[in-house]
Amino acid sequence: MIRLDIRPVWRFRSASGERDFDFQLVTILERIDATSKLTHAAESADMSYRHAWNLIADWERFFGAPLVAKEQGRGTRLTPLGKHLLWAARRAQARLEPELENLAADFTRSLDASLSDAVPALVVHASHDYAVAGLREIAGDAQPIELQYKGSFDALAALRRGECDLAGFHVAEGALGELMARRYAECLPLESHRLIAFARREQGFIVRAGNPKGIATVGDLTRGGVRMVNRQRGSGTRALLEFLLTRAGIDRAKLHGYDREETTHAAVAALIAGNQADAGLGVRAAAEQYRLGFVRVLSERYFLACRAEDIDAPAITTLLRLLKSAPFRAMVAALPGYAAPDAGAIVASFDATARAG
Repeated sequence: MIRLDIRPVWRFRSASGERDFDFQLVTILERIDATSKLTHAAESADMSYRHAWNLIADWERFFGAPLVAKEQGRGTRLTPLGKHLLWAARRAQARLEPELENLAADFTRSLDASLSDAVPALVVHASHDYAVAGLREIAGDAQPIELQYKGSFDALAALRRGECDLAGFHVAEGALGELMARRYAECLPLESHRLIAFARREQGFIVRAGNPKGIATVGDLTRGGVRMVNRQRGSGTRALLEFLLTRAGIDRAKLHGYDREETTHAAVAALIAGNQADAGLGVRAAAEQYRLGFVRVLSERYFLACRAEDIDAPAITTLLRLLKSAPFRAMVAALPGYAAPDAGAIVASFDATARAG
């Protein structure tokens, strides 16, 4: 089994010359921003304290401005340049990572087709989710997972067309979930498909640290000075927002940023962390990843769907065993706002309140 990572290269050009960016610097800046301690930053980057300082100094010379500053009694802090560089790296990763992973999956499939001894990969099209990403790492080479991020409705459509083995999507609990369940049922007939319980997670408004705009409800997004960022059409989170807006009777034209779309929870959080937006709907894990505020709206269940005739296939059987394993449950438990009480169980309904069988 061949595994391929495709990563961007940053090439800076200035009057002093041209050089490729060292992404170890991002790790150092992230830890300094979180802890104000260079010692912790160096440990996170697996380098010595002196090497970390030399790397910072080297890039400060290139940019001609400081990236960090020592403050008496406050440790080491990022300068405005350091903060902007860190935000740019986070934004690029959140925006590009899903697309690069999808491209790598396409390349890997064609390469593995030429290897007769390769373990066939499970092709998964799924709405962006932190636990799905973790599952792929846990599965490893024992059961390779070829993951492509797509909106919930797009993933289910791909499953119906036979383009993937599993589709990942999410349904809100409560009254909104009943409405969403009806839409999903129109997309995927359950007489020919099976649903697998995967995880529960918290969904709400990701806001700037301290929630300075006082976002509490969907109606607050219409206030003057509030800039929102949306998810793309076809995603389950976008559908959830539409249900919330319709229930509250809100005119979309009153939302500043309604047409600004991102494809992942992380990308939404990265924009807010960079002060490019004030609020966006997303999962708690994304908010905590970027040390932002979070206003819980509801809980939802994340499902995996497969064709009924595939439920006893060896690859699906292996997957179900992984979902019930201690490593998977520990990984999910470590994600803020996540739980996996019935992961791997077969459920009979799109209704998020349905009991697992």
